[in-house]
Amino acid sequence: MLLAAGGAALARLGLAGAAALDARPAGAPWRRTNYAGRPVTLLGGPALALAATVSAVAGAPAGTGAAAALVGTVSGVVGGYDDLAGARPEQARDKGLAGHLRALGAGRVSAGAVKVAGIGAAAAAAALLVEAPAAPHASLRSARGVAAGPLRRPTTLADAVLTTGLVAGTANLVNLLDLRPGRAAKAAALAAAAGLGGPAGTLAAGPLGAALAVLPADLGERVMLGDAGANAAGALLGLRLAAVPGRPARAGALAVVVALTLASERVSFTRVIEATPVLRELDRLGRRGT
Repeated sequence: MLLAAGGAALARLGLAGAAALDARPAGAPWRRTNYAGRPVTLLGGPALALAATVSAVAGAPAGTGAAAALVGTVSGVVGGYDDLAGARPEQARDKGLAGHLRALGAGRVSAGAVKVAGIGAAAAAAALLVEAPAAPHASLRSARGVAAGPLRRPTTLADAVLTTGLVAGTANLVNLLDLRPGRAAKAAALAAAAGLGGPAGTLAAGPLGAALAVLPADLGERVMLGDAGANAAGALLGLRLAAVPGRPARAGALAVVVALTLASERVSFTRVIEATPVLRELDRLGRRGT
């Protein structure tokens, strides 16, 4: 609870700073018009990224603090770069995996490609900074037979691939949801709440508080999370998934993330949500009328 409260407090401070900056000329590059034609600022994203990263590091289990700092910071920075550079007219068509590949084929490096490379590199480095999670029910016992803590295995190539994929994939997946007010923040909060259990649950507590703190401003269409906020929150949630015990469970989670990402290239998440009553009501909950 203290970590969640800390994450929320940091996010609120960040939003106050965002509002002050938005009122100045320096805030102009971050201003956008949302899907409903209302003016918003993308500065809510850096506020969320900073709050989620700092609070995640504060709650990170032993051996994962550096990884949390790395993926949260890098994802927020390259996401912010994409928020700004990706708005240029020449980058308008460079959206999605297909758009980035077309740009590379034409001899251009899109802002999105820079972001993908940065998050991928940070995810790979994070995979080398953490050990593989303990197997279910495994424990390290002293000579007297008293439990001394979870048994953790050295990171293997398979573990590193899973961690890299979960961090980078979840960062991208949360960003794909940032198409309507509050959608990505709700998803991040729900995922963080689901990850509170277990020894690594403290890693998700701060991001949970931060996501809930920015949610009212996001739903009120005063801010957008943009790539900076959605990518950073997603990367930290991916790191939490990478701490799930048991390689099969992590492989299953990665398979779901990859399947949803590939599906997004052909299927509109917004259309699916609008066509599903439960998802539609959850998506619209708290949102301003159009």
